[in-house]
Amino acid sequence: MDPTAAKIVLAAQRGDSINRIASKIDISYSWVYDWIERLNNADIIAKTDNRIQIVDHEMRQQYAEMMAALYSRDTISQEDAYIIPHFAGMEFVYTEIDAAYVWTHGGFQIARSHDDYPVFIDVHDRDVERWIAFFQQWGVDTTINERPDASDVDGNVHYVLFPKTGDIDAEWVDGNPVIPLDDAINQMMENRPAYEPALEIIADEYDRDIDAAHHSATSANEQRR
Repeated sequence: MDPTAAKIVLAAQRGDSINRIASKIDISYSWVYDWIERLNNADIIAKTDNRIQIVDHEMRQQYAEMMAALYSRDTISQEDAYIIPHFAGMEFVYTEIDAAYVWTHGGFQIARSHDDYPVFIDVHDRDVERWIAFFQQWGVDTTINERPDASDVDGNVHYVLFPKTGDIDAEWVDGNPVIPLDDAINQMMENRPAYEPALEIIADEYDRDIDAAHHSATSANEQRR
C-alpha cells in the first residue's frame, strides 16, 4: 500500500479536480496526477475531464482501515490534523481558531501547542455520531461544542465538533473548507484583542476595512445604550 495512493482515494469526492485533491492532501500536483493515472488504470478511480470519482468502494474501505490503523499507532502531526477530516467523506468546514488559521494561510495561531492541539470544525448535526465513530477509528478524541481540558483527552490532536442543523457554507482556502470570510471576521471581532494579529493580516490581504467595521459596531452599541 502506498500512502499517497491511499490518501488520494480517501480524500477524493465525486467531481473533485486533481488540483483540489492535491491541495487537500498537501502533495504536489504532478505527483498526485501520476498516481491518479495509475489508480485510473487499476480501475480504482475514474477520471473524466480532469474530474475524479471512486469506482472501487471496497478498495477505498480497505485503504481506510489500513490508514486508520497506521495513524492510530503514531502521534498525529499538525499537518495531518488538517488532512484526516477529508478522509471521512462527510461535509465539514473549519471554524473558530481554525477559521483564523486557514484564512491567514497558517500565519496565525493562538492558545494551542504541540501537546494540546484542538481542531475546530462545523459538521452537520445528522453526522455527529458518524464523525465520532470516524475519529475513534483513527484513535483521536472528539468533544462537542467546547474545547476540553488537555488532561481530559488522549493524544496531542483532538477535534471539537460544532453541530449545525442548516446548510454549511464553505469557501476553499489552500485545500481546506472554511467558513466564509465575513463569518470568520465576525467570530474574531467577538474576541478582538486575542485575534488582532489575524485581523491585521486579513485586512491587508483581503482589503477589508476591519477598523471601520469595528468602530461602526461600537458606535451602534453606544447608540443602543
